[in-house]
Amino acid sequence: CSRPQKVCLCPFLPVHPLKVSTCLYIIQHPAEESRVLRTVPLLAACLPPDKCKILVGRRFNEDRYPELATVCRNPSTLILYPGAEATSLEEVAVMSSSPSVMIIIDGTWSQAKDIFYKNSLFRLPKQVQLKPSISSQYVIRTQPTNTCLSTLECAAIALSIMEKNKSIQETILHPLQALCSFQLQHGAQIHHSKEHLLKNGLYDKPMPKNKRKLRRMELLVNNVKI
Repeated sequence: CSRPQKVCLCPFLPVHPLKVSTCLYIIQHPAEESRVLRTVPLLAACLPPDKCKILVGRRFNEDRYPELATVCRNPSTLILYPGAEATSLEEVAVMSSSPSVMIIIDGTWSQAKDIFYKNSLFRLPKQVQLKPSISSQYVIRTQPTNTCLSTLECAAIALSIMEKNKSIQETILHPLQALCSFQLQHGAQIHHSKEHLLKNGLYDKPMPKNKRKLRRMELLVNNVKI
C-alpha cells in the first residue's frame, strides 16, 4: 500500500488479486496524483494489473491514445458517468454475458465533468450510472451530496454488479474502511457532505458570490438532483 508502517493497509487488502472478467480504465485528473488520501491506489492493489489500467491526463485523443480509442469504440465498453442519458448499470448487467470494459473518471465533480465533455472519445461508450441509494463510507473527505461516492466505491459497486458477486464490493471497500478508521484515530474529523451541512445550517464558509455556484447550493438544499 506504500503507507507508513503504523498506518499500513496491506493486512486489509486481498491476499491475491481478485479474479474479475471486467477490465477497468481509470481516467485520472492530474490533480488526483498529489492527493495523500486518494483511493485509486487501493483499488489497483485489489485487482490484477491487466484489469485496472490508470491513464493520467485532461485531454485524450486518438493519436496519443490509440489503445483507449479502440476501447471506446468497442460496443461492449461502458463509461460510468451519471446523467439524463445514462442507463442503470443493473439493467445493462442483466443483458450482458460477455466480459466488459468500464471507464471511470477519477477527479472532483468539476474535473470529471471537464474531462467527460471535452473528450469526444468518452461519448462513444454506453453511458451508465449507479442507483443513488448508497451513502459514501469515505467519511474523511467532503462530498457534494450524501450519495456521491469515491472512485474506489464506484468501482467496487460496479464490479460487484458486472461480476454478479456481492463479495467483490466488500473486499474492495475493506481497505477504505480501514483507511478512514486510521485517519479518525489520528485526529481526522468526519466530513459530512455539503448537502448535509447546508440542510442542517452547519455550513460555516462564506456563500459563493458566483451565481452559478450559489444556484447549485440552492439545489442541494432543496434536494434537487444536479
